[in-house]
Amino acid sequence: MSQLFTPITIGNVTARNRAWMSPMCQYSSAPLGEELGRPNDWHYVHYPTRGWGGVGAIIVESTAVSAEGRLSPYDLSIHNDDQIASFTKLAQLISATGAVPGIQLGHAGRKASGPRPWEEQTLLYPSGSEIGWKPVAPSPIAFSEVYEEPHELTEDEILGLIDSFGQAARRAAEAGFQIAELHGAHGYLIHQFLSPISNQRTDRWGRDRMLFGLEAIKAVRREFPGVVAIRLSATDWCEFTDDPRTGWTVEETRTFINRAKEIGLDFADISSGGNIPDVKIPAGPGYQVGFARELADTGVPRSAVGLITEAVQAEQVVRESADVVMLARVLLSDPYVLQAWRTRLREKPEFAQPYHRQLMRS
Repeated sequence: MSQLFTPITIGNVTARNRAWMSPMCQYSSAPLGEELGRPNDWHYVHYPTRGWGGVGAIIVESTAVSAEGRLSPYDLSIHNDDQIASFTKLAQLISATGAVPGIQLGHAGRKASGPRPWEEQTLLYPSGSEIGWKPVAPSPIAFSEVYEEPHELTEDEILGLIDSFGQAARRAAEAGFQIAELHGAHGYLIHQFLSPISNQRTDRWGRDRMLFGLEAIKAVRREFPGVVAIRLSATDWCEFTDDPRTGWTVEETRTFINRAKEIGLDFADISSGGNIPDVKIPAGPGYQVGFARELADTGVPRSAVGLITEAVQAEQVVRESADVVMLARVLLSDPYVLQAWRTRLREKPEFAQPYHRQLMRS
């Protein structure tokens, strides 16, 4: 029997299998007006399609906890109660497919107000422009020449952002999402606090670089009754390359997870990198899976992500390294790829009933 296609229960949520859809930004929301940050027809088709394809859970793309936390002006955000109804529709559409609806809650920090990937990679949306704004960060260090130097957050602003995570989680729960994943990876705000590359503060938020992320988890846990998860970059990759800088490390990730589980963390989604634009990452099939395996001793259920594109590869990951695989690009190119994977692993395909008669005919 395939381990990949067996159910899994984490906290109070059960998913039908261990092949989940990873959060992938669509940059397709309105940048201005009443529709700012809300899902629309694109999202209402994009996500349920992968649900009908058979994934166990769908983690909706990074959704900002404040309007200024969006990666680009075209990102989703869930920063006011008026947005709840549009997210409720999305959660209901996902649930109707049999997939568990999840949402990633994040803040881009110094990487906010940036360009969409298909646009010219220059500073398109500076503060003072029609749809741009000033980014914020633990320290006034720009991510790269594409981005503005961020405003250094004050104590009161930090506390306000922690509360924003909690309020966003409340809205997500009201909308019907069953998994709330904080985005603590890929160089966004929580990761910026964690890494000495981007956090050079001397106050309590610098002396304990894990504090902001832990307080954000507490705020989400107070408001969210389902699974509380976090995506983490296990390393900045300095420790595994010839980069002379001191960055965030796997050992620090282990410590963070151990501290977080004591305050209600249910699940860790293990990725890597994203906080240093010029570090050389040796990407390849399954290149991040080993980090999930190394963190098994935390006792927290974990997922692995990163160029997992084949059925046997995914099966091996859930047998040896992680509880769940997060699938990304492979689901963009083929929303129904899991049906082929089921056949490859000697499991019966499970097409939606309207497709079943034609596709299962001999």
